[in-house]
Amino acid sequence: MIYLDNHATTPLDPIVLDAMMPFLTGAFGNPGSKHLLGYQARDAVQKARRQIAECLGCHPKEIIFTSGATESNNLAVKSGCMSRAHVGRHIITSQIEHSSVLDTCRALEDEGFSVTYLRPNQAGLIEIAKITEAIRQDTILLSFMLVNNEIGTINPIAEISALAKEHGILFHCDAAQGLGRLPIDVDTLGVDLMSFTAHKIYGPKGVGALYIRNAANSLLKPLQHGGGQEFGFRSGTLNVPGIVGLGTAVLIAMQKRETETARILLLREALHKQLLEVFPHCVVNGCLKRRVAGNLNVAFPGLPAEEIMLAIGPSLAVSTSAACMQASASASHVLQGIGLSDDLANASIRFGIGRFNTLEEIKEFGINWVLVPK
Repeated sequence: MIYLDNHATTPLDPIVLDAMMPFLTGAFGNPGSKHLLGYQARDAVQKARRQIAECLGCHPKEIIFTSGATESNNLAVKSGCMSRAHVGRHIITSQIEHSSVLDTCRALEDEGFSVTYLRPNQAGLIEIAKITEAIRQDTILLSFMLVNNEIGTINPIAEISALAKEHGILFHCDAAQGLGRLPIDVDTLGVDLMSFTAHKIYGPKGVGALYIRNAANSLLKPLQHGGGQEFGFRSGTLNVPGIVGLGTAVLIAMQKRETETARILLLREALHKQLLEVFPHCVVNGCLKRRVAGNLNVAFPGLPAEEIMLAIGPSLAVSTSAACMQASASASHVLQGIGLSDDLANASIRFGIGRFNTLEEIKEFGINWVLVPK
């Protein structure tokens, strides 16, 4: 199989697996246990916390571990809003956020909060002027993703956080698709809360993290209660092998980022060129300039994406929308959000190029496109 769906998930890096293995077998202790195996597990968790903190430019105690970006988004948005409900009940986000942010906001609407869902411009970017216009006296939270999971566009996070700070508003950023693909320093970006997950950066599924700026610490309350793990924010026995995998994956991603980005960008350009040769009328969705290197989301006017995928066969892995929305038969809310018609949105395919893809694969992938009916 030629795997070009690295925005849905990534393969586990063998180096990450090697780091995890001891904690799946011999060093299986609970970090809360007061004996050697427990101490080994606790030390491994603390090491991972330090690895992530060093990569993000924050203090280790500002990192808490979760089951993934969905839980991190839920915790940040729900807790951030409920803890500040006495100040106001207005949230601002965008129409093209991940479903774990959008559905959380809709759930909060049922609890009496009001939400403004901003429409991005045609390039898929959130405009500062629109956020400024939407801010009200009772606005308590802004939530905008760093990188869109379908079209790969990069939002002006530092500008948004400066605006939030100016108005005394809590700012959350979903960085699941940005970690490892972009330089991330939480102080430079100015975020209060930032969500991550391991499986987008060649780590294991089922583990993620939430950065909570120390100044915002007192503004959040736990949604999950029990043993008081993770500084009281997220009770539950820690997933030690997963956490070790996340720490290792973050470290590798940051170390390889510059060289990996340059190589992946060359592969994307090669793929784009091949597609234009076969389909001269195909159109890239979103902004090519402000976009992560591995993303290419392309519309093929007049050719339903499902038919294209059937024609190229099951040995080529791509997607028609975000994996979290594959159960839905409706057109992508992201592509609709940037102004595409349902027909054009349903004629779009997302290509996600990653660490283990090669130029030979891209060339082989191109051969299969001649099978697609014009």
